[in-house]
Amino acid sequence: MTVRPHHSAATAGWGSAQLWSWRGMACHWRVLGERQRPALVLLHGFGAGSGHWRRNAAPLAAAGWCVYGLDLIGFGASSQPAGRLDNRLWAQQVQAFAEQVVQAPVVLVGHSLGGLVALSCGVWWPAWVRAVVAAPLPDPSLLMPPRRPGRRRPWRRRLKRLMVRLLCRLLPLELIVPLLAHSPLLALGLQLAYSEAVIGDQELLRVIARPARRPTAVRALRAMSIAMALRPFAATARALLPRLQLPLLLIWGRDDRLVPLEVGEQCRRLRPDLSWEELERCGHCPHDERAEAFNQLLLHWLARTLG
Repeated sequence: MTVRPHHSAATAGWGSAQLWSWRGMACHWRVLGERQRPALVLLHGFGAGSGHWRRNAAPLAAAGWCVYGLDLIGFGASSQPAGRLDNRLWAQQVQAFAEQVVQAPVVLVGHSLGGLVALSCGVWWPAWVRAVVAAPLPDPSLLMPPRRPGRRRPWRRRLKRLMVRLLCRLLPLELIVPLLAHSPLLALGLQLAYSEAVIGDQELLRVIARPARRPTAVRALRAMSIAMALRPFAATARALLPRLQLPLLLIWGRDDRLVPLEVGEQCRRLRPDLSWEELERCGHCPHDERAEAFNQLLLHWLARTLG
């Protein structure tokens, strides 16, 4: 196990960074706070890593939590394999992390894709999860009409698998990913996720650029694109939301251009009893863009919900 120095400041290098081996893959994680305290696991969004929680870990630890940040397989400094990468695998990774590393049930707080992973883990392994927070919760299934009863015909399933695999293999990711990772286009893409200007935020740029510049990034992205597109309906947010038996909080930025409020409204229709918070003047990354307000909302909700 590799251990890097401990930092508590509001930087992407927060906490003590370590590596945990799971199924032969290296999983990078961070921890800040006393290990005997209640555990809170932060799960990053697409293209990011645990460093994206730079403005949350220290305040949450100061409030009495032991704060963990886990890099999901394929992201951050964790392994970037070519196998099936979707929320089913990531939920298994999170459950194993709670069991093997934390060794206690945890509160899961996920940003974007991390929110879907938190929801998935909470449904499939509720004994290891105390509560779920998603900020926000993206899934294309939430924008689709309700699914008709019955299974798709086998030939349609086979055709879909064939088309998805063909399109993902024809897409020239070997050219696209390095171009984006080493050009100003990445900063422009990041700006879409924020309502306020972040073009000059070099630390934020490094959090996103470093994983994308690794030689294994392309194969992981292709594997991820195929697996997420071919997930069964049972692994989508539309199917998972009604099944969750744990406390659930959704936090949404009102100016989110990537996952608009309409998606959140659909979540509320599927799960009327969930807790809901909106942040004004905030885009797709409420935990980073409005960190102080996000931290306060989260801590107040946890205090009310878990006591």
